[in-house]
Amino acid sequence: MSDTTTAPGKIPADFWFDPLCPWAWMTSRWMLEVEKVRDVEVRWHVMSLAVLNEDKLDDLPAEYRELLEKKAWGPVRVVVAAQQLHGDEVVPGLYTALGTRFHNNGEGPTREAVLGALADVDLPASLADFMDDGTYDTELRASHKEGIDKVGQEVGTPVIAVPGADGEQVAFFGPVVTPAPKGEDAAKLWDGTLLVASVPGFYEIKRTRTRGPVFD
Repeated sequence: MSDTTTAPGKIPADFWFDPLCPWAWMTSRWMLEVEKVRDVEVRWHVMSLAVLNEDKLDDLPAEYRELLEKKAWGPVRVVVAAQQLHGDEVVPGLYTALGTRFHNNGEGPTREAVLGALADVDLPASLADFMDDGTYDTELRASHKEGIDKVGQEVGTPVIAVPGADGEQVAFFGPVVTPAPKGEDAAKLWDGTLLVASVPGFYEIKRTRTRGPVFD
């Protein structure tokens, strides 16, 4: 489980991601931009699309089911193993390295891409062996449960939790956005997120996606 302390004067934002998810990747890049323009500290946690959907596989399209069964476990297991063996501080850098290779560079969640990402952040190549090793699946599932319990079962990744009314944490799925806003646009979306979180009983704004992820 990731550290829950926050630097003095910083607003905490807890962020749950699966490195496989391109939409979580978009939102995570926005959150890194928010850290530059607002007094915010992101605390990174893993969740798992494989865990989220393990009881729904028979109802999913064959292509997505194959993705979850054959490719979804490996990358998130590597992140959890790195966290357990090398500390919370390695998570954001490793996530950035994985996401850049998977999404921006189009390498996909292959072992070669994972090995490259580990090398990018000076972590041991041996961590790639955890792609097929469930040693830390208990910790993975605990982190996943922590995030999903805050927001409910009928969501995906990412999950973000921010301060709401009276300082109580409020969690949402999303925001889903593409491309990732930068500068003042990132700040305005963050301010809006805090605004809706401050409204008791606010749950959802949604529209159909008409554009895929724009990796820039």
